[in-house]
Amino acid sequence: MRLNIRVAVLFAALLASQWASAAQAPQRWVSAGGALSEWVSALGGESKLVGVDTTSQHPESLRALPSIGYQRQLSAEGVLSLRPQILVGTEEMGPPPVLAQIRSAGVQVELFSATPDVPSLKENLSHLGRLLGAEAKAEQLFQQYQEQLAVQKERVSQAQLKQKAPGVLLLVGHSGGKPLVAGKGTAADWLLQQAGGQNLATHSGYKPFSVETLASLNPEVLVFADRVLSGEEARVALFKENPILASTRAARDGRVIELDPTLLVGGLGPRLPQSLAALAARFYPGLVETQ
Repeated sequence: MRLNIRVAVLFAALLASQWASAAQAPQRWVSAGGALSEWVSALGGESKLVGVDTTSQHPESLRALPSIGYQRQLSAEGVLSLRPQILVGTEEMGPPPVLAQIRSAGVQVELFSATPDVPSLKENLSHLGRLLGAEAKAEQLFQQYQEQLAVQKERVSQAQLKQKAPGVLLLVGHSGGKPLVAGKGTAADWLLQQAGGQNLATHSGYKPFSVETLASLNPEVLVFADRVLSGEEARVALFKENPILASTRAARDGRVIELDPTLLVGGLGPRLPQSLAALAARFYPGLVETQ
């Protein structure tokens, strides 16, 4: 009888602890960094979001939320006006004095890695899963992600038995202006490599190149992401502002590919495996795109 009473007491204490934890868990979230915001949504936390930064465009429903501006140029006033209990963002979020102000106002600030690799993604998902009380869902999503990447790797390996990896440059621009070229250590470089491309840029990070240098590298494929324009408008602006690019093999052969710039912000996001499949199909003619 005493044992049953002890079990009942322990069970009641456990329930009380869980209820207390749920009550204390942050319910008003603000997220900065496109990929991170997408993962919050994928983990079932979208209903908690009361604001996002300008790079958080997917899923489309996030666009209806109040904006806190660009993740690197936040203002304490803008964030605090939304009365958040927690601000999540990558290490790219800032500036640091603003984050200090937000913390001093009593807001929980959680930083995540923006490093574009699978171990960092695993840690990010685990961290988010704990904050949202969705640890099992986070583990499931990570396992699915790994499986998708494994399938993609095998597809690229098979394609490379028949075709060599194309030389590629990835350009990030603004209304077609002088673009930044994605180098090593960037999410763009990870994306190109996983899709089976050879990044011709050997520098680190994003760096402006002269158009003459871009032409001399003579990429077989040009991938471009414009932060403002999209579609044919973005393509026209790129070549209008940088006409020498028309002399590259990529332009002559019609191998110029547009990429959503939000895919490159906030680490590895949930849409990347699908984007890898689409890029690989363009890098290796005849390779059927799979989902």
